Amino acid sequence: MSRVGKKPILIPAGVEVKIEGSTVKVKGPKGELQLEIRPELKIELKENNLILSLAQTDSQAGALWGLYRMLVANLVEGVTKGFEKKLEIEGVGYKATLEGENLVLLVGFSHPVKLLIPQGLKVVIEKNLITVSGISKADVGQFAAIVRKVKPCEPYKGKGLKYLGEKVRRKVGKKVVATKG
Repeated sequence: MSRVGKKPILIPAGVEVKIEGSTVKVKGPKGELQLEIRPELKIELKENNLILSLAQTDSQAGALWGLYRMLVANLVEGVTKGFEKKLEIEGVGYKATLEGENLVLLVGFSHPVKLLIPQGLKVVIEKNLITVSGISKADVGQFAAIVRKVKPCEPYKGKGLKYLGEKVRRKVGKKVVATKG
């Protein structure tokens, strides 16, 4: 039994939830999101809470119960607060700029790397910090991962892109030995 799946999802004021068949639509001050619920699960709206329960009692349904409860909770949180990921740019001459709907990264390659910012996401650049924000947790995380993958932080000098607060395990380089002569 899933401990996470058993918890009801509280719907805050200003958020509207509609259940149409197996689709959950959540509308709030920041936007609107929807999610298709698997047939092994059922969802119901009681008073001001969303409750997920098992429609079937097999092992796969139990495994999906907690996952879908968190996905629906992320929908509710996304339309009220939104999500954001911050990336740090580390390295001499490394920088990022915005050109229209593109994020342009200058990270030590012979050419600038241009990434198209997906619809519904907002990117803000302040000095060496890139902030990706939006209402869908999956979209924000996916785009931040794509940006980080362009030039991940390397372990010798620590140059590259990393999440804010991420610890990069540093390695010791080769040592120069003086010759006796």
